[in-house]
Amino acid sequence: MNTDLQTQKLLDFIDASPSPWHAVENIVGQLHAFGFEALDETAPWALQAGGRHYVVRDGSSIIAFVLGQQPLSASGFKIVGAHTDSPGLRIKPNPINWLDSFVRLGVEIYGGPILATFADRDLSLAGRISHKTPQGQIANTLVRFDQALLRLPNLAIHLNRGVNDDGLKLHKQNELPLLLTRWTEEQLPPDYFFKLLQGQAGITGQQILAWDLAVYDTQPGAFWGINQEFYTDSQLDNLASCHAALAALLDGAVLDHENTQVCAFFDHEEIGSESHKGAAGSFLSDILSRIALATQTGQQAYLQALARSIMVSADMAHAYHPNFPLAYEPEHKVIVNNGPVIKVNANRRYSSESGSEALFANWCQESGVPYQYYSHRCDLPCGSTIGPIVSAKLGIRCVDVGNPMWAMHSIRESAGVLDHNYMISVLKRFFCDP
Repeated sequence: MNTDLQTQKLLDFIDASPSPWHAVENIVGQLHAFGFEALDETAPWALQAGGRHYVVRDGSSIIAFVLGQQPLSASGFKIVGAHTDSPGLRIKPNPINWLDSFVRLGVEIYGGPILATFADRDLSLAGRISHKTPQGQIANTLVRFDQALLRLPNLAIHLNRGVNDDGLKLHKQNELPLLLTRWTEEQLPPDYFFKLLQGQAGITGQQILAWDLAVYDTQPGAFWGINQEFYTDSQLDNLASCHAALAALLDGAVLDHENTQVCAFFDHEEIGSESHKGAAGSFLSDILSRIALATQTGQQAYLQALARSIMVSADMAHAYHPNFPLAYEPEHKVIVNNGPVIKVNANRRYSSESGSEALFANWCQESGVPYQYYSHRCDLPCGSTIGPIVSAKLGIRCVDVGNPMWAMHSIRESAGVLDHNYMISVLKRFFCDP
């Protein structure tokens, strides 16, 4: 497997996925190429061993699975979980702000982005529009502005003398609206923004009822480093994990294996997962129980299946940054291109415990993949993942892992080429574990 090729595929996937809704659409396209069929949650299911299926909930969360040959009670579920959303800026319902002849778009902060990294970038909009069809039904249409549409210009250093000493600080209400254009006529039309969306999506302004629009960076991903050993793009957290899991699932040997394999990619992880399509909702438990029902697996056998199941929660990890050595636990400095990271936290911010850690370490060893351990500094609050949420909700063993990366939650993140291939390899081994 060519590591540059796999990472280029990752960059292409991210660049085609400027919002969670676009990410799921692109995942669906890849699944269709391998014979996966869509299932409707509102319809009855008929499943057969070897069947390849997926379910989308509300456009931005997706669960794909291959039904194995073994009874569920004997094999359980092999699950990889990740998330489709990334921290950033979202457009408000009444976004137009017209001040001193400049038209700005009002934004709301989604999750925990590094706000300063949005300054002086070529920004645009992507997401979905909810609208009424000519037949009177409510439909959703994806929209993406490819050109640089928006900008957050920095204030000149002559007017902000302390910026290099104090860092760039942006007032979240007053200084985040994004510049769109200059309007020199006497009055801005009240439907200005609707007409902007209409021109891009081909939907009349009168039909548009609502939207979910994310701000994204139009600069494509790239390789960097003297040997091109690193790569950079937006949304590595966590589309890189989604891509690695999907690449592992779609491997021929994995697809033909007798295990029942599941990829569960959730929206809303960056804001706590508390939604009908987030990891704290019912999506995964609903799908697993419906698989059991459709295969005539009784309640006792289903509980046996859960007891035999294991989940890998794949979310990116904090790579050691040599410019900031004091930010890291001294004995747990994980290095880019040195392999996947097993994330450990005694207070269950990560789901890993010795049994699941040992399993993942063994899969790495059997795959010829190096691995590392990460523990957070005790004097810094530790982030979390979907791992503890799903593990507690379903009562299944879980391990939290991820590839090391720099600048997590920046609009431009970086990671290592080798690590992406390592993660694909070990996840393939996981899916085929007896």
